[in-house]
Amino acid sequence: MREIQLHNTLSGKLEPFVPQKPGEVRMYTCGPTVYDYAHIGNYRTFVFQDMLRRFLKLRGFQLTHVMNLTDVDDRIIANAAAAGKDIRGYTEKFVQAFFEDCKTLSIEAPEHWIRATDHIDDMVKLIQRLQEKTFTYSSEGSIYYRIAKFPNYGKLSKIDLTGIQAGARVDNDRYEKESARDFALWKAPKPGEHFWQTAIGPGRPGWHVECSAMAMKYLGETLDIHTGGIDLAFPHHENEIAQSEAATGKPFARYWLHAEHLLVDGEKMSKSLGNFFTLRDLFAKGYKPSAVRLALASVPYRKQLNFTFNSLRQAASGIERLRNFADRLQQGKFPAGKTEGMAARIVQAEQEFDEGLADDLNTARALAAAHELMRVANVAMDKDEFLQGDVAPARQFLATFDKVFAVLEDNDAQKLQALGYDSVQAGLSDVEIEKLIADRTAAKKMRDFAAADRIRKELAERGIILEDTKDGTVRWKRK
Repeated sequence: MREIQLHNTLSGKLEPFVPQKPGEVRMYTCGPTVYDYAHIGNYRTFVFQDMLRRFLKLRGFQLTHVMNLTDVDDRIIANAAAAGKDIRGYTEKFVQAFFEDCKTLSIEAPEHWIRATDHIDDMVKLIQRLQEKTFTYSSEGSIYYRIAKFPNYGKLSKIDLTGIQAGARVDNDRYEKESARDFALWKAPKPGEHFWQTAIGPGRPGWHVECSAMAMKYLGETLDIHTGGIDLAFPHHENEIAQSEAATGKPFARYWLHAEHLLVDGEKMSKSLGNFFTLRDLFAKGYKPSAVRLALASVPYRKQLNFTFNSLRQAASGIERLRNFADRLQQGKFPAGKTEGMAARIVQAEQEFDEGLADDLNTARALAAAHELMRVANVAMDKDEFLQGDVAPARQFLATFDKVFAVLEDNDAQKLQALGYDSVQAGLSDVEIEKLIADRTAAKKMRDFAAADRIRKELAERGIILEDTKDGTVRWKRK
């Protein structure tokens, strides 16, 4: 079994993964900021984190995995005030939507879901530790972290600190550009804002201190793995390191893993471009949860993912083939015996699958192993060369595959119904396509050409191209 190698953003290198305690992994995941519905770029990162979690479990590791919900920051404060609600009242809708979305995408629940607003005291205690070590200064009721006092600032993001003006600071939770500034650990309340009365004064925590305090509370002062999107490396994760290591004198996280950006049709996702999608937008267009999960997982996490509707259709088609293969293994009648060649191909697929995931979670390589085995096995079945003794090992491989990819169970319709969608409108199976073609043929015979055209258009919108032949039959193919 190949040693697991992970690309560590901190070192910029591929490193063997060796947890602090053999057999146990302590992992922290930056979850959503619940000021709105999470979008598919967020879920690209969350699916990557889920597949990493699943693979580590498959390899026998016991996980203590923490994911935070940022339920207080500048945007939440502003949006809650505009809606006339308190913070919990405003964020609860989006928290529950996130839980529903994770379940729909087969994202496993971590051992601990944690909310920032439940851990204010832990944040205050961390700030007090930093105050005692003189890493902070106060100004107008707010408390700032003095980055000049932390000589290793920038070691994660490799940001150039040349020309940093001493004492320059930023008060908002997100930097407008990639320039280091002293950042707020604790913010004095503005008129009308929600605040907490604490030992360090009235106010609320800055965004960055939240994760440091919560991660160390549940996972100890040094984590094994910290994950997030690449957009969080600076300033968020850089600031987490600065606060945590200044307070403890210990490394904060040993392995930093960052998922690359998601593009839509080659462009950055933006509401102004009309290419901004939540999961619910895609479900409303008729796409299946399993197809969305596979499309998000199909490209290795450190490569940019260009998300297109064609990639969704291809994912749906790939899942359909895998499910049909699984059904064929379960329902088929095969001659007695066992084929040495097929046994060797299954072992090869298992090895390729495991080695692909061990190679910095190369999901494309792992997926290719499954599709190649399926191709070879289907050809053997068609020739009656796939024997009864080959069934169990092939089914075991699919079970292993699905412990990580989680797309084989045919439960898309139930998941969508739970969210209030009546039917699955895309990712049509071969049987569904043939049924629609038969309906179109019947409509043409009844000279209901309008209905026939509607069916043809519907199929085209779902990625199915029809070709009417001279002898009256219809050929079709997926785009």
